[in-house]
Amino acid sequence: MSDPTTSFFEAIGRGGHVDMLEEATGSIRFDLTHEQGVDRWFVAIERGDIRVSRDGGKADCVFHGSRATFDRILAGQSQMYPAWLRNDITTEGDVRLARLFVRLMPAPPEAHHPREFGRERRRTA
Repeated sequence: MSDPTTSFFEAIGRGGHVDMLEEATGSIRFDLTHEQGVDRWFVAIERGDIRVSRDGGKADCVFHGSRATFDRILAGQSQMYPAWLRNDITTEGDVRLARLFVRLMPAPPEAHHPREFGRERRRTA
């Protein structure tokens, strides 16, 4: 069975083109530490077209953090922005690219889209 991090990167790698990243071009490397060492994921974005590999190398933006923290974020048990504020996840380089990439992260299980939340609230009022 795959872990959340591997599943996430494999899924976005198969996704091909992502409309919400059409304004983005650059590369992001994720350096995720764990007891056995460091897992590296490299994401290249070219106007919304995404390629994922396990290569290291130079990137426009680098995320640093523990594999456990990233797994919790992807499993919906934590969120990316609070993890940044706590310095559980840090970035260097092109922060704009990092903020755009966060749009691909899954929402917490209890999250509601603002429009759906408003419609539901009007129905119950």
